Amino acid sequence: MRLDKYISQVTDLSRKEVKRLLRSGLVSVDDEVTKDAALQVAEDSVVTLEGEPLQAPGPRYFMLHKPKGYVCVTQDREHPTVLELLDEPNKDKLQIAGRLDIDTTGLVLITDDGQWNHAVTSPRRDCNKTYHVTLAEDITPDTATRFAEGVMLEGEFKPTQPATLQQLYTNECLLTISEGKYHQVKRMFAAVGNRVEELHRLQVGDIVLEEELAEGDYRPLSETEIASVGAH
Repeated sequence: MRLDKYISQVTDLSRKEVKRLLRSGLVSVDDEVTKDAALQVAEDSVVTLEGEPLQAPGPRYFMLHKPKGYVCVTQDREHPTVLELLDEPNKDKLQIAGRLDIDTTGLVLITDDGQWNHAVTSPRRDCNKTYHVTLAEDITPDTATRFAEGVMLEGEFKPTQPATLQQLYTNECLLTISEGKYHQVKRMFAAVGNRVEELHRLQVGDIVLEEELAEGDYRPLSETEIASVGAH
């Protein structure tokens, strides 16, 4: 990797700022001062800036409590994105591992580890996701059975994978699904004649949204939480 690109990625400085530092003789590679922005940095090279060694950051993993009104994309012209809630460098490198609709709240996982993201979102991995669902109408007695057997969604050619419904109140439940079809939870309840009023994601795989985490706040995942993805 070019030296100017390496420093820019590690420090979040612009290429222009990095080249100014290089011209000032403030950068060393393996104990030798260099002003060559195009110098190729080897994996074992030691790069220092103003005498301080630079270290490329490792993969990052975050849990975010998404509020309503934010979209799960990296950029959007009309709405704020969930990445705007993070105070982190190099946010353009981050990916959203499993999206939520603009009006859905709850757990969003964010990372710059592409393989980990794939393990969370790949349909082949069957990563369970649990939602708290509030409905417009009471839950009918046969809904849990129909979801366990799979229901046909409008526009689909085969039924959903078995899902688990745990009723909490007459019109509230916990629903666990293993797929991630477009608007799946809303479409599943529409298929049985009901309508979702509120939707909140509580869990992805073994990662549970921390109760103390306020809407709009985030925290790094623990080593155990990170390792839980792909462990099943």
